[in-house]
Amino acid sequence: MIIGYSTNAFVKFSVFEAVEKIGRLGFRGVEIMCDRPHLYPPDFDEENLTRLKTLIDAQGLIVTNLNSFTLFAVGDTYLPSWIEPQEERREMRIEHTLQCLKVADFFGCKNISVPPGGPVGEISRKKAMALFHQGLEMVAPLAQELDIMILVEPEPDLLMENTRDFKEFIVDVRSPAIGVNFDIGHFFCAGEDPSGAFEELFEWIGHVHLEDIASSREHNHLILGHGAIQFPEIFETMLRLEYQGNVSLELYPYVDEPEKAGRESLEYLRALLRDGGLDLAI
Repeated sequence: MIIGYSTNAFVKFSVFEAVEKIGRLGFRGVEIMCDRPHLYPPDFDEENLTRLKTLIDAQGLIVTNLNSFTLFAVGDTYLPSWIEPQEERREMRIEHTLQCLKVADFFGCKNISVPPGGPVGEISRKKAMALFHQGLEMVAPLAQELDIMILVEPEPDLLMENTRDFKEFIVDVRSPAIGVNFDIGHFFCAGEDPSGAFEELFEWIGHVHLEDIASSREHNHLILGHGAIQFPEIFETMLRLEYQGNVSLELYPYVDEPEKAGRESLEYLRALLRDGGLDLAI
């Protein structure tokens, strides 16, 4: 298990600068934001992809995940989505996902994370779920060919928010290339015990997002230790189940102090693992 830091906390810097800063902080991995101002696939030719890969290797990092959630380059945090009524909008999400799979293959990254559909808007939940399945059927074959997982990330106020929603969705998925990006804070926001949710969804989990959340369960990512999540229980569960994937710290609200936020979170993790006697090298 390698713990990385997402570049989406470094949007005031280029992706090249972000990677250098994350390497200097002492992280062993980096999650890359596949959107502007970082690695939006149409903006990157092979020369720039090679330049970025060379930098990542020089920093001694691995790519823990490609974060393909947002689409600020052509929309916003959630849109274009898998479930919009307009076919051309859905096709934009599908094409972006296909491009991100190819980028993941270039970097040797085994997973990308994608949004869970939404906001739902005025269409029925049944129709929204059907559109989402339809969209995934368009991208799953390439994922299987490249041996890369497409990890759906449940999030508050979207089509899938919690364990129940994901299990309802996954029963109708025919591709083994579809799983879940387990965002610890999102499940806490949804009123769940993240440890219990992790155990229930374990067979589908391919990557983990890490941040703290206040006791109010308001969806606002916090530096580790600044909220109410019981991280010792979660890491004990992950190690007991022999989780083999990677973890990415996601602190995008801290764009004015991403290095401070990352450093403090890494120190918190090291102390937590050391004091808890948890066998995890970071």
